[in-house]
Amino acid sequence: MKKPWRIFGRTLITIINAVILVFFLFVIGIARPDLSERQREKSCLIGVSYMTMNNDFYKIMHEQISDRIEAEGDRMILRNPALSAERQIEEIDHMLDEGIDALVLTPVDMDSVSEILHKAKSRGVKIVVADTNVADPELADCSVVSDNYHAGELIGAYYLTKHEKSDVVVVTHESAVSGRDRVRGFLDTIAQNPQIRVVAKLDGEGQMEQVVPLMQELIAEGTQFDSVFCLNDPSAIGAAAALESAGLLDEVDVYGVDGSPDAKALIADGKMEASVAQYPSRIGAMTADALYSLLQGKTTEAEIRVPVDLVTQENVQEFQVDRWL
Repeated sequence: MKKPWRIFGRTLITIINAVILVFFLFVIGIARPDLSERQREKSCLIGVSYMTMNNDFYKIMHEQISDRIEAEGDRMILRNPALSAERQIEEIDHMLDEGIDALVLTPVDMDSVSEILHKAKSRGVKIVVADTNVADPELADCSVVSDNYHAGELIGAYYLTKHEKSDVVVVTHESAVSGRDRVRGFLDTIAQNPQIRVVAKLDGEGQMEQVVPLMQELIAEGTQFDSVFCLNDPSAIGAAAALESAGLLDEVDVYGVDGSPDAKALIADGKMEASVAQYPSRIGAMTADALYSLLQGKTTEAEIRVPVDLVTQENVQEFQVDRWL
């Protein structure tokens, strides 16, 4: 049988050791600086503004950018101007007041952001434009965009193989350089055939919800056409919906740009003729790479163009119908 005083002695030693350990940890905690606070002070603050978040393309693109910002231990301010140029300018101005070090921007209107970007550059803010250019390329340290003119060319060349004579409606987004470039590429290409006429142009701002009523009004007016080219897939899907509700989808060919899962499904079902695949994940990753090259004091190309690919009923299964690429 163990003696009581030995048991008590061991217990007392254990308690004393525990007290010493707690005291030691307390002293260390006071002496050591707050690493999280230090990391916060050294981290960069990145402002991010896309023209809208009502488009899965930007959500996919943003995943790449936000993941990289988090991995680098930096902070982010994300704003959604919802296609309001005025609101986007106000939000960027607030970001500048918050002290952002860099700005990732998809402009709502290529012209209207010039003044606020001049202000940002005067404060040393690095500017990376993604998906669509600004009016003055000198205002961006780097622009990462799809080869938008070539996207229009690809659709135009395919269109020429399907139409010897045609009346086409063109759906645009005039305030976006990317949309204008795609439309220009398409129109320049189909101009080779004088028997193809553009019978109407509609500016749906790249939004399905805006294109549907515009197409419905055009149909109600009795405008005759056999095909529709849209600057992006949300517009094409809106056009297809309006045509289907009017019982005209089997008579009218619909073309878009994006290669979105919904558009690829319509192509596979024979309800759209073609689209051009963009790669939002690749654009997002390249934007993040350019952003951190600039923040590290390295140089980047003024413009990085991401290749695009034609998607038709013949090859749609090669583009993973149910997902973005």
